[in-house]
Amino acid sequence: MNNPYETLGVKQKATDHEIREAFKKLAKKHHPDLHPDDKQAEAKFKEISGAYDLLKDKDKRRRFDAGEIDATGAEKQQQFYRDYAGPGSPGSHARQDGFAGNDDLEDFFARAFGGGRGGGHAGMKARGQDVSYTLRVSFMDAAKGAVNTLQLPDGKTLKVTIPEGAEDRQSLRLKGQGGPGFGGGPAGDAFIELHVEPHAHFVRKDDNIHLEVPVTLKEAVLGAKIEVPTLTGPVSLTVPKGSNTGAKLRLKDRGIRNRKTGVKGHLYVTLKVVLPQEEEPELSAFLEGWTPRHAQNPRKEILS
Repeated sequence: MNNPYETLGVKQKATDHEIREAFKKLAKKHHPDLHPDDKQAEAKFKEISGAYDLLKDKDKRRRFDAGEIDATGAEKQQQFYRDYAGPGSPGSHARQDGFAGNDDLEDFFARAFGGGRGGGHAGMKARGQDVSYTLRVSFMDAAKGAVNTLQLPDGKTLKVTIPEGAEDRQSLRLKGQGGPGFGGGPAGDAFIELHVEPHAHFVRKDDNIHLEVPVTLKEAVLGAKIEVPTLTGPVSLTVPKGSNTGAKLRLKDRGIRNRKTGVKGHLYVTLKVVLPQEEEPELSAFLEGWTPRHAQNPRKEILS
């Protein structure tokens, strides 16, 4: 992936507002909806979105600027030293891509500070390297909180506590769960980025949950009590008499608990009136003989 600053056409010192405006301008220009079946436009839009995702995240932007991660957000292997020695000197064959393990690191310190293994660098300690992982979590686990298991590349596992109300792309820090330290130094930390999967029915907006619920024609016209799902199970909801498609009802405190304030959001239910799936001769007969008391043209606005 290209440099995200170059992809968005902004300078490295650009403000958050400048980055956001640059993304909006490019996204409008290259959006796939404007270029159907254009693979190049689709690829360009993905590249623009990836660059913006990295730069809008303050921590990722800082780490990219520091050379800790690449343009895709992947961890770069830590470089412990650079080789400035001349030809033939003890350090001239030092690798630029870090060390395979603590033995290699000890050999380097021995050459750099003199003495054999355990000699000139006695007592030196170094903190272990931080590591980054991603963890896919369900919508409900993120909303209600859970404990998930993360499988590591080496076969080991980490228990990750998902806090109630966790957000998509939120980063969790597991202290001491990163790379091992050197010479008795502390281990690094593990940073877990959460990728929250979408729900089949619930949509989260800030701390509120939105849900579309179908109702029958009879329930909409005459009113009714119906059951609707919530994060904690079904509850009873009153559909007012004469409800129409698009009518929005609120279930107070049935949303997401805010991680900072502890206050819960709400569940907003949008009604969708559906006609019977099977034939209803009586309903058809009634409508054929029915003359509305108040004439109505529901398409008036879109035709004006």
